[in-house]
Amino acid sequence: MRRILGIIFGLLVLILIGAWLWLRGPDIPYETLQAKYAQADSHFVDLPGGYHVHYREDGDPNAPLLVLLHGFADSFTTWDGWVRELKPQFHIISVDFPGHGLTRAPQGSSLGGDSLADFVDAFAAQLALPKFAVAGNSMGGGAAWQLAVRHPDRVNALILVDAAGFANDKPGKQPLGFVILRYRLGRTVLSKIDNRPLIEQGLKADVYDKSLITPFIVDRFAEFQRAPGHREILMGVNMGGARAGSTGQLLSTIKVPTLILWGESDPLIEPAAAKKFAAAIGGSKLITYPEVGHLPQLEIPQRSAADAAAFLKANQGAGPHTD
Repeated sequence: MRRILGIIFGLLVLILIGAWLWLRGPDIPYETLQAKYAQADSHFVDLPGGYHVHYREDGDPNAPLLVLLHGFADSFTTWDGWVRELKPQFHIISVDFPGHGLTRAPQGSSLGGDSLADFVDAFAAQLALPKFAVAGNSMGGGAAWQLAVRHPDRVNALILVDAAGFANDKPGKQPLGFVILRYRLGRTVLSKIDNRPLIEQGLKADVYDKSLITPFIVDRFAEFQRAPGHREILMGVNMGGARAGSTGQLLSTIKVPTLILWGESDPLIEPAAAKKFAAAIGGSKLITYPEVGHLPQLEIPQRSAADAAAFLKANQGAGPHTD
C-alpha cells in the first residue's frame, strides 16, 4: 500500500512540475516588447518617482485635446478604434498606466483611482498640457472621475465608459483571474506564470461578441503583463477597492460636462452603476448600449466614438455647471 501511495505521490509531483514548466512565464525584456509594439506615434517621458511613461499622440495639436485612460491589465491600444474615428477632429493623447503596456514603473506602484489620477496630473504637468477632456474605461474611468475631483483645473469635460467607482449591488460570476486575485497565494502564482489562458477567458467574458477577442489581442495582453515588474504591480491591486470608492457626495463636486457610456451586458461592473453616476453628477448625460459588454470602445468603436464626439462638440467652450 505504501508503495502504491509513493507511486501516486511521485506522479503528482511530476504532474505539478510539468504544469509549472508549461505555465511558467519569465519576464519579457522591455526592449523586446518595445520593438514589437511601439508605434510610429509612440512617445516616452520620464516623471518623478521613476516612471518612464509610454504615450501616443494623434491628430491636430491645435484641435481640442482628449486624453484617453485604459482599464486594469489593458493598455492604450484598447482605444485604437476611437483614435481612428476621432483624430480628424481632436488632438488625442493615449497613455499607458504604471505596470501596463510599455510604461516602466517602480515596484509597489499603486493602481488606486486616486493614485492614478495623481499620476495623470503629473503626466499632464510634465507635458505642460492645456485643459483637456478625459475619457476613461473601467479602472481608467475611476482615474478619470478622480482626476476631475482631485485636480479640477486640469479637466474641461469627462467621459466615463463602464467606469469603476461603485461596488456591484448583486455580485455576479467573475472571470477566474479576478477570483484568484483575491488570495495572496493566487496572486503569488499569477505573478510567476504566463496568464494567457486566464486572460483569454476573462476578455471573452467581458464582451458580448466573443469573436472580437482575437489571438493577437490575447497575445498582446499576455506579453505586456510579462514586462519586468508589471505582474507584481498588477497583483498588488485591491480588486474590491478598485471598483468601489465613489460616493454621491464626492461625485457631486464634479462640475464639468459629463457623458456616461455603458454596455447593458457588462458582466464586470453592473449597468446599475451607470445610473448611480448619472444621479450623482449633476447635468450628466447617460447613453447605454444593448448587446455590448464592458468594453464599448473595443466592441462598438464607431458608435461610441461618435457619441463621444457629439458630446465634446456640444460642450466646447462650456463652463462648469452649477446644478
